[in-house]
Amino acid sequence: MIALGLGARSGVALTGPVLAALASAGLGAGDVDVLATLDRRAAEERVRALAAAHGWRLAGYPADVLAAQPVPNPGRVAEVAVGAPSVAEAAALLAAGPGAVLLLPKTARDGVTVAVATSRDQ
Repeated sequence: MIALGLGARSGVALTGPVLAALASAGLGAGDVDVLATLDRRAAEERVRALAAAHGWRLAGYPADVLAAQPVPNPGRVAEVAVGAPSVAEAAALLAAGPGAVLLLPKTARDGVTVAVATSRDQ
């Protein structure tokens, strides 16, 4: 199971930064099983379209659930913006399941933050 965690500013383009982040981790869109993010971000058409275009399942988590997930790189910007110190890393780890590990710690580009996690049994 490979989970892509996504954080993004409102209105920014997603596809380019997401695919670039995957490529930097030696992955392609076909390697991803699920796109995970903040619940209100998951409701946005651009996020739903990104997931649909690549055949990814979409998972959205409330800020309090994201905030409860330990992450190696918490950030003040995310905490102020959404009420959780991490969106991308926390969402990726949650979606990948218990014992998940990060393949790609959060990386930001053009207003989009991406992290990739996998379950230990991968």
